[in-house]
Amino acid sequence: MQIYKTKKLIRAAYLFLVGAGSFFKFKPIGFIRRYVWFFGQFNKFRNMGCNTNFKEVEFYPCLSDNLSYTPIEPTYFFQDTWAAKHIFDLKPEHHYDIGSSAKTIGIISQFTPVTMIDIRPIGLELENLFFEEGSILDLPFESGSIKSLSSLCVVEHIGLGRYGDDIDPFGSENAIKELKRVLCVGGVLLISVPVDNVNKIYFNAHRAFTRNYILELFNGFDLLEEKYHYGTSLFDSYDPSKGFGTGLYMFKKVSNVY
Repeated sequence: MQIYKTKKLIRAAYLFLVGAGSFFKFKPIGFIRRYVWFFGQFNKFRNMGCNTNFKEVEFYPCLSDNLSYTPIEPTYFFQDTWAAKHIFDLKPEHHYDIGSSAKTIGIISQFTPVTMIDIRPIGLELENLFFEEGSILDLPFESGSIKSLSSLCVVEHIGLGRYGDDIDPFGSENAIKELKRVLCVGGVLLISVPVDNVNKIYFNAHRAFTRNYILELFNGFDLLEEKYHYGTSLFDSYDPSKGFGTGLYMFKKVSNVY
């Protein structure tokens, strides 16, 4: 038990340092090395002669892209491609999304009309993409009015104040109630949430859920598909021994009683 408590304290201290790290990112040695590399590259470029089609040269240093791999965030890569595939296969007349990645929803809107709801306006316009400002806790739709709905990596944040929202210990549950309310019987919901071996709050980042609790929250729905992202791989089944991951769920509403 003492070892367990010590590990938790070490982890907590580490995460506090990670949070503070975003405010203290200057690394002078790395800075100098990158600019030595930059000017070395420019000198090589200049010594190879001029391309007379280009009359001017300006400095625009990009110092962190010279990598041996393509940097990618696996959670959003897996969940967004998974959701896009299902929306493409379902071909809804109109799809609705609550708070997911604007970039992903913008791409999806190019093959089916999408209305996006968020507390923060996106500030850009795109054909086939419609925006309504609103909260997942009070969606601007009639009960049972939506056939195709998604909300990817959203409900776990509600009520923790991270994005300026009000503190609410039951924020995730209340958000899920609203998603269930607006979906019609026969309608499909694509949702993703963090999963873990127990229900857990990572304050103030997000919550994580067990599979059993997610299914309990979606009583009255059929589970059509589930996938789980752990590390850099996507799996077909929930594995609490793997600890923290992301669950991707496709639900169909079969009843108004829940």
